[in-house]
Amino acid sequence: MPSDKDQNLNPEEPEEKKYSFLQETIKPKTISRQQLVKQLVRLAVYGVILGAFACLGFFALKPWMQGIFRGNLETVTIPEDEEPEEENIDDAGTSEENTVVQIADADSYEQMMSSMNERAAEAKKGLAIVEPVLSEENLEEYLAGTDRSVTGVITADNGQELLILADDSVSAGSSKWTVTFEDGKSYSASLKKRDTNSGLAVFSVSRNGIADDTWAEIKVSALGNSNLAKQGDVVLAIGNMFGYPAGMGYGILSSTEQTAAFYDGECDVLATDIAAETGGTGALFNMDGEVIGLISTSIWNEKTSLANAYAISDLKSIIEILANGESVPYIGLYGTTVTQELEEEQGMPSGVYVADVDPDSPAMEAGIQSGDIICQVDGKDVGSIITYQSAVLETKTGRAIQLKGQRRGADGYVEVDFDVTVGSKE
Repeated sequence: MPSDKDQNLNPEEPEEKKYSFLQETIKPKTISRQQLVKQLVRLAVYGVILGAFACLGFFALKPWMQGIFRGNLETVTIPEDEEPEEENIDDAGTSEENTVVQIADADSYEQMMSSMNERAAEAKKGLAIVEPVLSEENLEEYLAGTDRSVTGVITADNGQELLILADDSVSAGSSKWTVTFEDGKSYSASLKKRDTNSGLAVFSVSRNGIADDTWAEIKVSALGNSNLAKQGDVVLAIGNMFGYPAGMGYGILSSTEQTAAFYDGECDVLATDIAAETGGTGALFNMDGEVIGLISTSIWNEKTSLANAYAISDLKSIIEILANGESVPYIGLYGTTVTQELEEEQGMPSGVYVADVDPDSPAMEAGIQSGDIICQVDGKDVGSIITYQSAVLETKTGRAIQLKGQRRGADGYVEVDFDVTVGSKE
C-alpha cells in the first residue's frame, strides 16, 4: 500500500493543489492624492515642453519646406472680352423702367450711399499701394515731399507670385519697392516687367511671404469689358486721385468716344466727371465691381482736374505680356487709320498713315518716314491702327520682320518694303 509520501509525489495530482501554498494576493500600493497630483503635473509639464519643441521645429522648417514645395509657375492668361449681345428694344425699355422704379423706391440718400460704400470696400481688396523704398536715388524727391506712391491693381496669381499692375512712373529711379495691401501690411516687391511706351509696369510679391491674415483681406481683381461701357454709366474711382492713398469717388462716364495715342497703337479713354489731382492714379470700377479703366492724369499729356482712365480692354494684351515677364514688342511709329473718305478723296491706299516716327526706334532705323502708309505687318494685312497694333503685339522682340507699305511719289503711291527688327521700350 503506498505511503503518504508516495501519495504526495503523485504526478497526476492537480497543479493547483500541489502549489496551493504559493498562492497569495498582491495588493497594489496605495497612491495618495498628493502623489496623483504630482504625476499629473509632471505629465502636463512634459506635454508643454514637447509641444514647444514641436512648434519651434515647425517654424524653423517652414521657410525651407515652402521653398521646396512652392507652387508651380503658371502662365498668366487674361480672358478675352465677350462680344456684347444685341439688346431687344422692348427689353431695354423694360430695364430702364425697372431702374427708375428701384431708384424711386430707395428709402433715402444714406441708403444709396451705404450701398456704394459696400461696393467700394469690396473693390479695394483688389488694389494695393506701390511705392519705392527710400534710397540715395530718390532721397531728393523724398526730402522735397514728393509722393511717388501709385495705386496698383492685383491682376494675377501665377502660383509663385502675386502680380500687381501699376503706373510705370513709380519704376524710374528706384531698385526696390514695397506693396501695401488693404489690410495695411507692407511686403517687399520686385519689378517683373515694365513698358515705358504704354506707361505700364507689373510688380511681383512672393506668395510664400504673404501672411494668412493678409490673404483673407485681398483678392485678384476682375478685369471687365470696357467695350460695354457707355456714356452715363455710374462708376467708382478708387485710388490715389486726390493726393492720398485709398481715396474714393463716384460719378458717371461723361464720354467713351475719346482716344489717347502712343507708339504703335492707341487706347480708348473713359472720361468721367470725378475730380482728381494732377499725377493721381487709381482704378475705375463698374457697378459689378470689375476694373474697366486705369486712371492716369497723364492722358492727353495735359493737366486735368478729372479722373480719366485708359480703357482696360485695349490694354489686356499688353498686361498679359508683362505679367508673364516678357517684353512688349515695339516698332516706334505714331499712326492713324486711313479712312474710307481719305481713300476716296485723296486717293490714299488702305492702311495706317504714319504721322510721326520715334527717334532711335526700329522704325527709324528701317527707314520708315512720316507720310508712309503701312499696309502689312509680318504677312498680315492691316487696315486700321487697331489691326496694326494687334499685329505688332503678336510678334516677338528681337525678331526680324517685314513691313509692306506705300510711299507717295511724283506719279502717285509706290510700294516700299521695310526690314524691321522688333524692339522694346523698357
